[in-house]
Amino acid sequence: MALCALFAYLNEMRILRWFAVSIALLVAIAFTALFFIDEPLRAFIEGQLNAYVKGYSFRIGKAHLYPNLSLEILDATMYQTAHPDPPVAHLPRWHFSVQWRHLLTGHIVSDYLIERPVLHITLPQAAKEVKDPVPVKEKGWRDAVYSFYPIKINEFKITDAEGTYVDQDPSRPLVFHHFNFRVGNIRNIHYRNDAYPSDLHLDGILFKSGKVVANGHANFLAEPHMGVDAEIKLDHVELDHLLPVTSRYNVQLRHGLLSGDGHIEYAADSTTVANLKRVTIEGARVDYVHAVVTAAAEQEVKEKTVETAKELGNHPQTLIRVDHAVIKNSEFGFVNEAAVPTYRVYLTGAHLELANISNQFTEGTGTVKIKGKFMGSGDTLVSGTFRPEQKSPDFDLNVKIEQAQMRSMNELLRAYGNFDVVQGEFSFYSELSVKDGTVHGYMKPLFKDIKAYDKRQDKEKSTFRKLYEGLIDTVAKLLENQPRAEVATKVTVSGPADNPKTDTWETLVRLFENAFFKAILPGFDRQLEASKS
Repeated sequence: MALCALFAYLNEMRILRWFAVSIALLVAIAFTALFFIDEPLRAFIEGQLNAYVKGYSFRIGKAHLYPNLSLEILDATMYQTAHPDPPVAHLPRWHFSVQWRHLLTGHIVSDYLIERPVLHITLPQAAKEVKDPVPVKEKGWRDAVYSFYPIKINEFKITDAEGTYVDQDPSRPLVFHHFNFRVGNIRNIHYRNDAYPSDLHLDGILFKSGKVVANGHANFLAEPHMGVDAEIKLDHVELDHLLPVTSRYNVQLRHGLLSGDGHIEYAADSTTVANLKRVTIEGARVDYVHAVVTAAAEQEVKEKTVETAKELGNHPQTLIRVDHAVIKNSEFGFVNEAAVPTYRVYLTGAHLELANISNQFTEGTGTVKIKGKFMGSGDTLVSGTFRPEQKSPDFDLNVKIEQAQMRSMNELLRAYGNFDVVQGEFSFYSELSVKDGTVHGYMKPLFKDIKAYDKRQDKEKSTFRKLYEGLIDTVAKLLENQPRAEVATKVTVSGPADNPKTDTWETLVRLFENAFFKAILPGFDRQLEASKS
């Protein structure tokens, strides 16, 4: 009996060993097959991406399929067909895996992980993508990926991404570092009735030291397009890196640090909310440069800006709002390179505050307040209230500039008055109200202690020029208000706005062009002509 039991035991052990060896052999065969399938798999994936994705081509270094059904693509490079040099992206590792935990809920879904991708985008590549009539969602990405990994995505992650954008100047690229991005629950497995069921997170370094963080939710299955709802925070972003971009719009932006936070929402029904809750810019220097060679482009940008402003004004599905914005310790300037000589009008030590600025009339009245030094010396205070436009610009504005040293305005005086000064003070006062297409108010420039001729400064000038500037001195003295030693003019502004189709900001620009270039300097000339008669 014992002998029979022993034989039975030995027989059972042989069966177990045979079974174990068989399993090991099958595993070895499977691993060997997976190893030999790598190259055909790589070629297949590369072919599918090139066949499905419109406007781009791909090169895949390696691909490997694991027994647990995860897939790994290594050394993938993406090229834009229209502009293949440089490559748009390089992906060192792109990993696909099954989210096995969701099998218990009856869902077979996967996650994608892209590690350390490097993006390099140029202005021509970006322009081609923007102008492409085929939207991103119709370029074939989803069909391409599902053709070689047919398990629907539920989580997407990018870790430690690096990126470079080259605009007009290759020596000044826009660079971001260490960007991480994650979006989960793409297939709406949890919270299916939530408008934005997918959780979203982004963080990274903008330029050298700026930090960006975004947290929110999305709905990638919404129709006719996906929806996003997120909070965004920026901190210590160096603005001068944006110069290559802003210079295309004649804006010279140098220095400045940006911090702020806000909320954006773009719903499937096209409802859009962009709410800047808090924005702070410190130490910026901003010049708008007008030149003859860019006049046509400037006009085109202006027209597009006006058109966009009109479209967004009180748009029922769009809310754009600035709760509170501050620009402090900054400098704003206008450079006119079309004039002879070129001149620059500027405000130093500028402190600007905006509150409750919106495109919706129902949001109430917005306010603006600006302090600074006009031409580096004149105490300046600008305050205004703005109401979102319904049919035409609607605002009230008060301006006060006191005791600006006129010598700093000499290039402006030469360009428009054909003279300069060695001393004098300039002040300016204005109250304007624009409502229902009508302008009411006044502009009052004052000149004090003007001296236009000086032997040392003007020794190289012609005799006629010396006589002309000497005459300006004489006229100024004759017209002085003796108790206050001032020369003053006042221009009443009343009547219909020049063009009711313009927006608020264009109206402001036109009014102040009239103030400085059609009231102040010609007014001074009129005083000169009156004295001759």
